[in-house]
Amino acid sequence: MHKPMSLLRMFAPAQPPPARFPEGRVGYAVGDIHGRADLLALLLDRLEAAADADRGAGGEPIVVFLGDYVDRGPQSAQVIDLLLSGRPRGFVRRFLRGNHEQAMLAFMADPLPHRAWLMQGGSETLLSYGVTPPAPVYALEADWLEVAAQLRAAVPPVHIAFLEGLERFAEYGDYAFVHAGVDAARPLHAQAEADLYWIRERFLNSRRRFSHLVVHGHTPAERPYADQRRIGVDTGAYASGVLTAVRLEGEGHAFLAVSEKERSAASPPADQPVQF
Repeated sequence: MHKPMSLLRMFAPAQPPPARFPEGRVGYAVGDIHGRADLLALLLDRLEAAADADRGAGGEPIVVFLGDYVDRGPQSAQVIDLLLSGRPRGFVRRFLRGNHEQAMLAFMADPLPHRAWLMQGGSETLLSYGVTPPAPVYALEADWLEVAAQLRAAVPPVHIAFLEGLERFAEYGDYAFVHAGVDAARPLHAQAEADLYWIRERFLNSRRRFSHLVVHGHTPAERPYADQRRIGVDTGAYASGVLTAVRLEGEGHAFLAVSEKERSAASPPADQPVQF
């Protein structure tokens, strides 16, 4: 005899089907790098070691870098060099803009109203290009203008073109890839840049479902996070020494990470991602 369905079950909203990555493809999303070229190099090694196995009927694997390549860590210029090197080989590569790239470009274009960039990690970026930051308290307007001019002269044109050409978001299957998050009240293609690059609590705390499962960085956490709304992969690489990515295939996902410890120890095999 069938038991009567409870009212709660009768009126509970239907659960959406699990998000799926495009059939026959494997995708990765890489969290905030923030000037850690050493960790990026380790992760690129891991991805390249898996490239042949990850090539499917639909084509080469895809890697989406979620932005915030510069600032905070000591090797911003070297990170961009690596991203421009054609690595990871055997992958389709997509590069998104983060709020720190936006802030860097704004300072270079108009330094006086954007001096706060140096307090948000921009000083480390200046140093990576061989430019000495101004004294934060005693610098005159002329000093700020001079530093911005020195930075414009020091950043190679190919780096400028890279920064200016970064994408706002990427979309594959049921997944949307953004730097910070989204406003769930707007469709993906109508998102404001302020939300794509800067949103935090309003996105993280929302229970409103979006059209896609959102893969993002921007908000650092000790461990990566996943639920039916979002996957967060920023593990604060510049401070924690751990750079995290997520691997997507079909309806499944798995986290993998590289850390400072791997510089003095053998890296785990590429087919054994570090699980959190």
